[in-house]
Amino acid sequence: MGSGRRPKLLGVYAHPDDETFCTGATFARYASDGCEIMVVSATSGQAGQIRSGKLATRSSLANVRTTELRQACQQLGVAHVECWDYMDGTLQDLPAGELEGRIATLLQAFHPDAVFTFADDGAYGHPDHIAISQETTAACARLWEASSAPWLYHAVFPRRRLLLQDRLVHWLIMEGPDFRGDPEFVHALLLLAEEASSLHCIEDHYAVKWFPTDFSIIEQGEPSTALFLLLAGHADVVRDGPDGGRNFVVRLEPGQFFGEQGIARRAPRNAHVIAGNDGATCLVLSPSQPTLFEGRGEAARLASSGAASDDVEIGGATARIHAGEFLRAKLNAIAAYRTQFPLNPDMLPESIFGDLFGAEYFLQVLPPRPLDDALHLPTL
Repeated sequence: MGSGRRPKLLGVYAHPDDETFCTGATFARYASDGCEIMVVSATSGQAGQIRSGKLATRSSLANVRTTELRQACQQLGVAHVECWDYMDGTLQDLPAGELEGRIATLLQAFHPDAVFTFADDGAYGHPDHIAISQETTAACARLWEASSAPWLYHAVFPRRRLLLQDRLVHWLIMEGPDFRGDPEFVHALLLLAEEASSLHCIEDHYAVKWFPTDFSIIEQGEPSTALFLLLAGHADVVRDGPDGGRNFVVRLEPGQFFGEQGIARRAPRNAHVIAGNDGATCLVLSPSQPTLFEGRGEAARLASSGAASDDVEIGGATARIHAGEFLRAKLNAIAAYRTQFPLNPDMLPESIFGDLFGAEYFLQVLPPRPLDDALHLPTL
């Protein structure tokens, strides 16, 4: 270890984009320090989603996602990229020892000082994530028996107590009452809520709900703990008049927000929000999952309530890497995956992205170590 060579880091993951969400900022930070970094994806993600038919077809998705992987790694400063030819969704079905053996061969060829992969829960239970974690861990453990092993880190995702809706409301107040996101913004925010929720970055309960024509999405005067983003259709904002009639205020179109108190003239206590003639489909963010017995109206006691904080349940994490100046590199890498996450890094304030993705957490498996704010590599 005293040769003075550059430290080497290796990420072993199941699909293109895993490396970015798990270790994107970490790789960018250590690449800037001179570390030599390699990323291996066991599959090309050919069974993944196609978010836009203009970008890929089922037959071309493998090649497109492999290209996206290389583009993302370029943003992170990763020097070496391999995409193996295993079928997406089948890693847990491979013959015993096959994947472990291939990873062990890679370790012996690259000689990394530290290896990164998923924790044993696969972040959110994905079978491929769990399989790559098990096989990478087994390969590293085998080398430890021979006293020539790299240090092993599992990427973990502690549960956050952060509410995305709170961050959005504060931003929308600054943007003003007439903010309207374009279709790309709407699509990206929907996927952002989905991904942030699956990785435990936010506490919000999110759902996509369709409201039929004339349905009262919000009633005048009732408390609202939810934030709505209109995805399709339209909704009318109306106020009750002194004579019992209703006065039209404004029509909401796709890309506009309403609901959570404080969003200027669309605040729920001031008016009804009613689904239009073609109904209304909305992304709904709320502090907790709504119940079937929630009341409606001005005197309602809504069960869907929660308190936001910045607490993080660290769990078993032993290393915490703050993105800092490398957050933009991580966002650019996420944006490289156009077939999966058509995200514009400028669509929201960087502070919101920082709240969601501004820290990465790891469990140092080999050898064990207490919590710290940096990786501890044999050659650093």
